[in-house]
Amino acid sequence: MSQRGDTHSLVIGYLLWLFGFLGAHRFYYGRPVSGTIWLCTLGLLGIGWLIDLILIPGMDREADLRFTSGPCSYNVTWVLLTFLGVFGIHRFYLGKWPSGLLYLLTLGLLGIGVIYDFWTLNDQITVRNASR
Repeated sequence: MSQRGDTHSLVIGYLLWLFGFLGAHRFYYGRPVSGTIWLCTLGLLGIGWLIDLILIPGMDREADLRFTSGPCSYNVTWVLLTFLGVFGIHRFYLGKWPSGLLYLLTLGLLGIGVIYDFWTLNDQITVRNASR
């Protein structure tokens, strides 16, 4: 049976909201499609970014229900991806040493791997937590 708990943090959500015009907080809360739209439109020209200030608590509650808690912290992994993603540090944290080394040597596969991880990181963490 999967564990549910406080997988995502409001503090981290609001920290990433500061970069919200790039969609970081939306990716964090498991919304890659709207995160990509925010990235391409600079947060819907800033309007969506400001509205998200109010919507973040609801996104946080939904993410806590949707994702599986466990030994790998969503918060730590997302901070590592957001600020050190091109070096693959988040992949080392998840125990994915070969791809972590590949990211380290190729700057996150020239950024494409980092974008892929923004899309899939919550699921990668859920799978890792479920397997432990």
